[in-house]
Amino acid sequence: MRSVEWEDGAVKMIDQRALPWKLEYARLHTVEAVAESISNMTVRGAPAIGASAAYGMALAARQSEAITVAAMLVDLRRYGELLNAARPTAVNLAWAVKQLLQVAESGEFNNVDSLREALLLAAQQIADDDVAINRRMGAWGSALIDQGATVLHHCNTGALATVDYGTALGVIRAAHEAGKDFHVLLDETRPRLQGSRLSAWELEQLGVSYDIIPDTAAGYYMGNGEVNVILVGADRVAANGDFANKIGTYQLAILAAAHGIPFYSVAPTSTIDLSLATGADIPIELRDPAEVTTPYGNPIVPAHFKARNPAFDVTPHRYLSGIVTENGIARPPFGETLRRSVAGEQV
Repeated sequence: MRSVEWEDGAVKMIDQRALPWKLEYARLHTVEAVAESISNMTVRGAPAIGASAAYGMALAARQSEAITVAAMLVDLRRYGELLNAARPTAVNLAWAVKQLLQVAESGEFNNVDSLREALLLAAQQIADDDVAINRRMGAWGSALIDQGATVLHHCNTGALATVDYGTALGVIRAAHEAGKDFHVLLDETRPRLQGSRLSAWELEQLGVSYDIIPDTAAGYYMGNGEVNVILVGADRVAANGDFANKIGTYQLAILAAAHGIPFYSVAPTSTIDLSLATGADIPIELRDPAEVTTPYGNPIVPAHFKARNPAFDVTPHRYLSGIVTENGIARPPFGETLRRSVAGEQV
Protein backbone atom coordinates (compact mmCIF):
# COMPACT_ATOMS: atom_id res chain seq x y z
CA MET A 1 0.00 0.00 0.00
CA ARG A 2 1.14 3.56 -0.66
CA SER A 3 1.56 6.02 2.17
CA VAL A 4 0.43 8.89 -0.08
CA GLU A 5 -1.44 8.93 -3.38
CA TRP A 6 -3.94 10.85 -5.50
CA GLU A 7 -7.53 9.66 -5.28
CA ASP A 8 -10.67 11.31 -6.72
CA GLY A 9 -9.25 14.81 -6.81
CA ALA A 10 -7.71 14.71 -3.33
CA VAL A 11 -4.44 13.76 -1.69
CA LYS A 12 -4.94 10.55 0.31
CA MET A 13 -2.36 9.65 2.93
CA ILE A 14 -1.96 7.32 5.89
CA ASP A 15 -2.36 9.30 9.11
CA GLN A 16 0.84 8.21 10.83
CA ARG A 17 -0.19 9.80 14.12
CA ALA A 18 -2.79 7.06 14.64
CA LEU A 19 -0.42 4.11 14.19
CA PRO A 20 0.13 1.45 15.47
CA TRP A 21 -3.28 1.42 17.11
CA LYS A 22 -5.36 2.28 14.05
CA LEU A 23 -4.78 2.43 10.30
CA GLU A 24 -6.52 5.64 9.28
CA TYR A 25 -6.40 7.76 6.13
CA ALA A 26 -6.57 11.51 5.69
CA ARG A 27 -8.10 12.95 2.51
CA LEU A 28 -6.95 16.47 1.79
CA HIS A 29 -8.71 18.78 -0.63
CA THR A 30 -6.68 21.99 -0.30
CA VAL A 31 -3.00 22.86 -0.52
CA GLU A 32 -3.28 24.46 2.93
CA ALA A 33 -4.37 21.10 4.33
CA VAL A 34 -1.41 19.37 2.67
CA ALA A 35 0.99 21.89 4.20
CA GLU A 36 -0.56 21.38 7.62
CA SER A 37 -0.36 17.59 7.25
CA ILE A 38 3.39 17.93 6.66
CA SER A 39 3.83 20.31 9.57
CA ASN A 40 1.82 18.23 12.09
CA MET A 41 3.42 14.97 10.90
CA THR A 42 0.31 13.31 9.58
CA VAL A 43 2.83 12.44 6.88
CA ARG A 44 6.56 12.26 7.64
CA GLY A 45 9.75 10.86 6.17
CA ALA A 46 11.68 12.88 3.60
CA PRO A 47 10.56 11.00 0.43
CA ALA A 48 6.91 10.85 1.59
CA ILE A 49 7.00 14.57 2.35
CA GLY A 50 8.40 15.21 -1.13
CA ALA A 51 5.62 13.21 -2.82
CA SER A 52 3.01 14.91 -0.66
CA ALA A 53 4.36 18.32 -1.67
CA ALA A 54 4.26 17.32 -5.35
CA TYR A 55 0.63 16.27 -5.02
CA GLY A 56 0.04 19.47 -3.07
CA MET A 57 1.25 21.49 -6.05
CA ALA A 58 -1.06 19.52 -8.35
CA LEU A 59 -3.87 20.26 -5.92
CA ALA A 60 -2.87 23.94 -5.86
CA ALA A 61 -3.35 24.12 -9.63
CA ARG A 62 -6.89 22.80 -9.24
CA GLN A 63 -7.54 25.12 -6.31
CA SER A 64 -6.39 28.18 -8.27
CA GLU A 65 -9.18 30.19 -9.92
CA ALA A 66 -6.79 31.64 -12.49
CA ILE A 67 -7.99 31.62 -16.08
CA THR A 68 -4.58 32.28 -17.67
CA VAL A 69 -1.34 30.38 -17.36
CA ALA A 70 0.49 33.53 -16.25
CA ALA A 71 -1.98 34.11 -13.42
CA MET A 72 -1.80 30.47 -12.37
CA LEU A 73 1.99 30.69 -12.16
CA VAL A 74 1.60 33.48 -9.62
CA ASP A 75 -0.66 31.25 -7.53
CA LEU A 76 1.63 28.22 -7.86
CA ARG A 77 4.68 30.17 -6.69
CA ARG A 78 2.75 31.42 -3.67
CA TYR A 79 1.48 27.95 -2.81
CA GLY A 80 4.99 26.58 -3.30
CA GLU A 81 6.27 28.97 -0.63
CA LEU A 82 3.51 27.79 1.70
CA LEU A 83 4.52 24.16 1.24
CA ASN A 84 8.24 24.88 1.59
CA ALA A 85 7.64 26.54 4.95
CA ALA A 86 5.92 23.45 6.40
CA ARG A 87 9.20 21.76 7.47
CA PRO A 88 12.68 23.18 6.77
CA THR A 89 15.12 20.27 7.10
CA ALA A 90 14.01 17.62 4.57
CA VAL A 91 15.29 18.79 1.19
CA ASN A 92 12.87 16.50 -0.68
CA LEU A 93 10.06 18.96 0.04
CA ALA A 94 11.71 21.91 -1.70
CA TRP A 95 13.05 19.56 -4.39
CA ALA A 96 9.54 18.35 -5.28
CA VAL A 97 8.06 21.87 -5.28
CA LYS A 98 10.89 22.97 -7.58
CA GLN A 99 10.24 20.05 -9.94
CA LEU A 100 6.58 20.99 -10.27
CA LEU A 101 7.35 24.68 -10.73
CA GLN A 102 9.80 23.83 -13.50
CA VAL A 103 7.02 21.99 -15.32
CA ALA A 104 4.69 24.96 -14.87
CA GLU A 105 7.32 27.48 -16.00
CA SER A 106 8.40 25.49 -19.06
CA GLY A 107 6.36 27.65 -21.44
CA GLU A 108 4.76 24.58 -23.01
CA PHE A 109 1.17 25.31 -21.94
CA ASN A 110 -1.29 27.68 -23.54
CA ASN A 111 -4.23 27.00 -21.22
CA VAL A 112 -4.74 26.26 -17.52
CA ASP A 113 -6.43 22.90 -18.03
CA SER A 114 -3.43 21.40 -19.83
CA LEU A 115 -1.16 22.79 -17.09
CA ARG A 116 -3.29 21.22 -14.38
CA GLU A 117 -3.12 17.85 -16.08
CA ALA A 118 0.63 18.08 -16.62
CA LEU A 119 1.25 18.90 -12.95
CA LEU A 120 -0.76 15.92 -11.79
CA LEU A 121 1.15 13.65 -14.17
CA ALA A 122 4.44 15.07 -12.88
CA ALA A 123 3.40 14.47 -9.26
CA GLN A 124 2.38 10.91 -10.04
CA GLN A 125 5.72 10.36 -11.76
CA ILE A 126 7.59 11.53 -8.65
CA ALA A 127 5.57 9.08 -6.55
CA ASP A 128 6.11 6.18 -8.97
CA ASP A 129 9.82 6.97 -9.28
CA ASP A 130 10.17 6.94 -5.49
CA VAL A 131 8.95 3.35 -5.30
CA ALA A 132 11.28 2.21 -8.08
CA ILE A 133 14.23 4.07 -6.54
CA ASN A 134 13.58 2.52 -3.13
CA ARG A 135 13.63 -0.97 -4.63
CA ARG A 136 16.93 -0.20 -6.33
CA MET A 137 18.42 1.01 -3.05
CA GLY A 138 17.14 -2.12 -1.36
CA ALA A 139 18.86 -4.30 -3.95
CA TRP A 140 22.17 -2.46 -3.47
CA GLY A 141 21.98 -2.36 0.30
CA SER A 142 20.78 -5.88 1.05
CA ALA A 143 24.36 -7.13 0.60
CA LEU A 144 25.26 -5.19 3.76
CA ILE A 145 23.16 -7.57 5.88
CA ASP A 146 24.76 -10.96 6.45
CA GLN A 147 22.94 -14.17 7.28
CA GLY A 148 22.37 -14.25 11.04
CA ALA A 149 23.29 -10.58 11.54
CA THR A 150 21.75 -8.13 13.98
CA VAL A 151 20.88 -4.76 12.45
CA LEU A 152 20.36 -1.60 14.51
CA HIS A 153 17.89 0.87 13.00
CA HIS A 154 16.86 4.37 14.11
CA CYS A 155 13.55 6.18 13.52
CA ASN A 156 11.27 4.98 10.69
CA THR A 157 12.48 4.68 7.10
CA GLY A 158 10.06 2.17 5.63
CA ALA A 159 7.03 2.35 3.37
CA LEU A 160 5.49 4.91 5.74
CA ALA A 161 8.43 7.29 5.31
CA THR A 162 8.37 6.95 1.52
CA VAL A 163 5.65 6.38 -1.04
CA ASP A 164 6.24 2.64 -0.65
CA TYR A 165 8.95 0.08 0.19
CA GLY A 166 11.37 2.30 2.13
CA THR A 167 14.99 3.45 2.36
CA ALA A 168 16.92 1.90 5.28
CA LEU A 169 13.96 -0.33 6.16
CA GLY A 170 13.70 -0.99 2.42
CA VAL A 171 17.20 -2.48 2.59
CA ILE A 172 16.04 -4.64 5.52
CA ARG A 173 12.95 -5.62 3.55
CA ALA A 174 15.01 -6.55 0.49
CA ALA A 175 17.31 -8.74 2.59
CA HIS A 176 14.28 -10.44 4.14
CA GLU A 177 12.71 -11.03 0.72
CA ALA A 178 16.02 -12.53 -0.42
CA GLY A 179 15.58 -15.20 2.26
CA LYS A 180 18.15 -13.97 4.77
CA ASP A 181 17.55 -14.75 8.43
CA PHE A 182 18.55 -11.85 10.71
CA HIS A 183 17.30 -9.74 13.63
CA VAL A 184 16.60 -6.01 13.95
CA LEU A 185 16.98 -3.81 17.02
CA LEU A 186 14.69 -0.78 16.74
CA ASP A 187 15.56 2.37 18.65
CA GLU A 188 12.30 3.68 20.07
CA THR A 189 13.27 7.16 18.74
CA ARG A 190 11.99 9.68 21.23
CA PRO A 191 10.14 11.90 21.55
CA ARG A 192 7.64 10.83 18.84
CA LEU A 193 8.58 7.15 18.98
CA GLN A 194 8.77 6.53 15.25
CA GLY A 195 10.84 3.41 15.88
CA SER A 196 8.58 1.74 18.42
CA ARG A 197 5.31 2.88 16.83
CA LEU A 198 5.98 2.82 13.10
CA SER A 199 9.03 0.69 12.33
CA ALA A 200 7.84 -2.10 14.63
CA TRP A 201 4.41 -1.95 12.96
CA GLU A 202 6.00 -2.27 9.53
CA LEU A 203 8.26 -5.17 10.51
CA GLU A 204 5.23 -6.91 12.03
CA GLN A 205 3.54 -6.74 8.61
CA LEU A 206 6.65 -8.10 6.90
CA GLY A 207 7.35 -10.88 9.41
CA VAL A 208 10.86 -9.62 10.19
CA SER A 209 12.31 -10.52 13.61
CA TYR A 210 12.78 -7.42 15.81
CA ASP A 211 13.00 -6.02 19.33
CA ILE A 212 12.31 -2.45 20.39
CA ILE A 213 15.05 -1.00 22.61
CA PRO A 214 15.32 2.29 24.51
CA ASP A 215 17.37 4.88 22.64
CA THR A 216 19.79 4.87 25.57
CA ALA A 217 20.41 1.09 25.25
CA ALA A 218 22.14 1.24 21.87
CA GLY A 219 25.61 1.46 23.42
CA TYR A 220 24.82 -1.48 25.69
CA TYR A 221 24.08 -3.76 22.76
CA MET A 222 27.05 -2.53 20.76
CA GLY A 223 29.34 -3.08 23.72
CA ASN A 224 28.02 -6.62 24.10
CA GLY A 225 28.89 -7.39 20.49
CA GLU A 226 25.24 -7.78 19.51
CA VAL A 227 25.17 -5.26 16.63
CA ASN A 228 26.74 -6.07 13.25
CA VAL A 229 25.62 -3.11 11.13
CA ILE A 230 23.67 0.13 11.64
CA LEU A 231 21.28 1.45 9.00
CA VAL A 232 19.59 4.86 9.12
CA GLY A 233 17.89 7.18 6.66
CA ALA A 234 18.61 10.83 5.87
CA ASP A 235 16.59 14.01 5.47
CA ARG A 236 19.33 16.03 3.78
CA VAL A 237 22.86 15.10 2.68
CA ALA A 238 25.43 17.83 2.09
CA ALA A 239 27.99 17.67 -0.72
CA ASN A 240 30.72 16.38 1.60
CA GLY A 241 28.57 13.55 3.01
CA ASP A 242 27.52 15.21 6.28
CA PHE A 243 23.85 14.42 6.74
CA ALA A 244 20.86 15.43 8.80
CA ASN A 245 18.67 12.68 10.18
CA LYS A 246 16.31 12.12 13.09
CA ILE A 247 17.68 13.37 16.40
CA GLY A 248 19.81 10.69 18.02
CA THR A 249 21.57 9.62 14.83
CA TYR A 250 24.79 11.51 15.62
CA GLN A 251 25.31 9.71 18.92
CA LEU A 252 24.75 6.35 17.23
CA ALA A 253 27.43 7.19 14.69
CA ILE A 254 29.95 8.01 17.42
CA LEU A 255 29.14 4.79 19.27
CA ALA A 256 29.46 2.81 16.04
CA ALA A 257 32.90 4.29 15.40
CA ALA A 258 34.00 3.50 18.96
CA HIS A 259 32.98 -0.14 18.52
CA GLY A 260 34.13 -0.61 14.91
CA ILE A 261 30.59 -1.22 13.60
CA PRO A 262 29.73 -0.32 9.96
CA PHE A 263 27.37 2.65 9.83
CA TYR A 264 25.38 3.41 6.66
CA SER A 265 22.82 5.98 5.62
CA VAL A 266 20.29 5.01 2.92
CA ALA A 267 19.02 7.94 0.87
CA PRO A 268 17.85 8.61 -2.70
CA THR A 269 19.75 11.19 -4.72
CA SER A 270 16.79 13.59 -4.29
CA THR A 271 17.89 13.87 -0.65
CA ILE A 272 21.44 14.91 -1.63
CA ASP A 273 21.82 18.69 -1.64
CA LEU A 274 25.02 19.51 -3.53
CA SER A 275 24.37 23.23 -3.00
CA LEU A 276 25.40 22.84 0.64
CA ALA A 277 29.12 22.37 1.18
CA THR A 278 28.83 20.85 4.66
CA GLY A 279 26.25 19.81 7.21
CA ALA A 280 26.78 23.10 9.07
CA ASP A 281 24.59 24.70 6.39
CA ILE A 282 21.60 22.38 6.94
CA PRO A 283 18.68 24.13 8.72
CA ILE A 284 17.51 22.19 11.79
CA GLU A 285 13.84 22.18 12.69
CA LEU A 286 13.00 22.98 16.31
CA ARG A 287 9.64 21.51 17.24
CA ASP A 288 7.18 22.15 20.07
CA PRO A 289 8.71 21.26 23.47
CA ALA A 290 5.34 19.73 24.40
CA GLU A 291 6.32 16.73 22.25
CA VAL A 292 8.95 16.04 24.93
CA THR A 293 7.01 16.92 28.08
CA THR A 294 3.55 15.78 26.94
CA PRO A 295 4.05 13.10 24.27
CA TYR A 296 0.81 12.42 22.41
CA GLY A 297 -1.11 14.44 24.96
CA ASN A 298 0.13 12.43 27.97
CA PRO A 299 2.00 14.63 30.47
CA ILE A 300 5.08 13.00 31.99
CA VAL A 301 6.33 16.05 33.90
CA PRO A 302 4.61 19.14 35.39
CA ALA A 303 3.46 21.62 32.77
CA HIS A 304 5.92 24.35 33.84
CA PHE A 305 9.02 22.15 33.34
CA LYS A 306 11.09 23.46 30.41
CA ALA A 307 12.33 21.40 27.47
CA ARG A 308 14.02 21.70 24.07
CA ASN A 309 13.09 19.67 21.03
CA PRO A 310 15.42 19.66 18.00
CA ALA A 311 13.93 17.29 15.43
CA PHE A 312 17.22 16.43 13.71
CA ASP A 313 20.96 16.37 14.23
CA VAL A 314 23.84 16.40 11.76
CA THR A 315 26.28 13.50 11.55
CA PRO A 316 29.74 14.34 10.15
CA HIS A 317 30.73 12.30 7.12
CA ARG A 318 33.82 10.90 8.84
CA TYR A 319 31.59 8.50 10.79
CA LEU A 320 29.96 7.06 7.66
CA SER A 321 30.95 3.79 6.05
CA GLY A 322 28.85 4.70 3.03
CA ILE A 323 25.60 6.13 1.69
CA VAL A 324 23.33 3.72 -0.17
CA THR A 325 21.71 5.45 -3.16
CA GLU A 326 19.75 4.13 -6.13
CA ASN A 327 23.00 4.28 -8.10
CA GLY A 328 25.07 2.18 -5.73
CA ILE A 329 26.83 2.67 -2.41
CA ALA A 330 28.72 5.95 -2.28
CA ARG A 331 31.86 5.67 -0.18
CA PRO A 332 34.61 8.16 0.71
CA PRO A 333 35.63 10.50 -0.78
CA PHE A 334 31.97 11.54 -0.67
CA GLY A 335 32.59 14.81 -2.51
CA GLU A 336 33.33 12.75 -5.61
CA THR A 337 31.04 9.73 -5.22
CA LEU A 338 27.92 11.73 -4.25
CA ARG A 339 28.39 14.06 -7.22
CA ARG A 340 28.65 11.05 -9.52
CA SER A 341 25.61 9.41 -8.00
CA VAL A 342 23.49 12.55 -8.39
CA ALA A 343 24.62 12.69 -12.02
CA GLY A 344 23.18 9.20 -12.47
CA GLU A 345 26.46 7.34 -12.59
CA GLN A 346 26.88 4.01 -10.83
CA VAL A 347 29.18 4.30 -7.83
